[in-house]
Amino acid sequence: MSAEKPNILVVDDEPQITRVLKTALSSRGYAIRTAADGDEAVQMMREWPPDLLITDLRMPNMDGLALCKHVRSRSQLPIIVLSVKGEEQTKVQALDAGADDYVTKPFNMNELLARVRAAIRRATMSPNLESDTIEAGDFHIDQQAREVKVRGREVRLTPKEYDVLVYLAKHPGKVITHRVLLAAVWGDTSTDQPEYLRVVIAHLRKKLGEDEKAPRYIITEPWVGYRFNPGEE
Repeated sequence: MSAEKPNILVVDDEPQITRVLKTALSSRGYAIRTAADGDEAVQMMREWPPDLLITDLRMPNMDGLALCKHVRSRSQLPIIVLSVKGEEQTKVQALDAGADDYVTKPFNMNELLARVRAAIRRATMSPNLESDTIEAGDFHIDQQAREVKVRGREVRLTPKEYDVLVYLAKHPGKVITHRVLLAAVWGDTSTDQPEYLRVVIAHLRKKLGEDEKAPRYIITEPWVGYRFNPGEE
């Protein structure tokens, strides 16, 4: 990835959307190319490898969901999906298929730019997968001792609370769907049991000292899943 000018491929069959995104992203120093559907995007990626993919979900020919599956089967390229209200199920399917984040149309440009910066930042990080310690914002997690500290305060968690927190902490800022989190912590046979998550998340938030009405660390993405915010770096 170029440190100065990351490549971003925008895929949408609405010309006005691609024009707006191309103008806004280009003005921030990104190199932009656009495609009208998944088939065109796949062809373009062979000739011009992007550092980030932004794709609409509903398109002719290969749609956004199929494009997410195609890309994720071949690479870890960051993917942000664009959706509209009422597409919650398709949006969840895209995230389960490997998309990293989503923005709902009509979107706020500042929000989209923040999502773009976060996705590129995550992609350029080089996590030490062998490390027993997770240092993220306010959190210090010693995986060997199964010890959690938040701003220096030790927090005692049940095994499932700990497993949920660790999985979220390993993917800071990324939307984790209910299905993915359930499969990671309880196994594939539990993906249709969201009540497990609701109970554990509620207890976990309380132990982390969260405000129930405005949680700081574990953010709910309505109908989708959760996003982990580790706090100040």
